[in-house]
Amino acid sequence: MSESGGWAAMRERRMAEPGAVEAYDAARLAFELGRSVRELRERRGWSQTQLAKASGMTQSAVARFEAGGTVPTLSVLERLATALDVRLRVGFEAA
Repeated sequence: MSESGGWAAMRERRMAEPGAVEAYDAARLAFELGRSVRELRERRGWSQTQLAKASGMTQSAVARFEAGGTVPTLSVLERLATALDVRLRVGFEAA
């Protein structure tokens, strides 16, 4: 692949498409939420199966969530927070 057609050029073109920045931000948020839940689960010494049972989810749903593969609803976040015995805090910050 030539330099003008490399990854950086393709990324720049894709990020200029309508909705790309919003989609990227949603994916970043999903990844960060999943990482946070995984860290909390691991601190408890729980498997994904144990968290799934405690939160009323399937193990595969927990795995997808932890990998950042889904953008969760508030009810899912509340169930996970309750299962992990933490308080869910949702808010806005200045950009």
